[in-house]
Amino acid sequence: MTEQRQGQHSGQAWEALRRRAGIAAFLAGLFAALALFALLPGLPHVIDWGAVLVSLAAGGLARWACQSWMTRKAERKAERM
Repeated sequence: MTEQRQGQHSGQAWEALRRRAGIAAFLAGLFAALALFALLPGLPHVIDWGAVLVSLAAGGLARWACQSWMTRKAERKAERM
């Protein structure tokens, strides 16, 4: 009974950690892509809707990569135990 509760709490903690890391990765990807469009020489220094959409896609890709990496890391850790 207590093992089941501990497993449930650790699962909830894991999901919360994974969600927070996903949010941080999304924001990092979003701002990195916006900075690229705003500061890179040779590009027009205008943030238009295309740059915003590409930045959102970059943020989504960063979130997906981060959560995928965290899940893969947890699975490997579980296999070792």
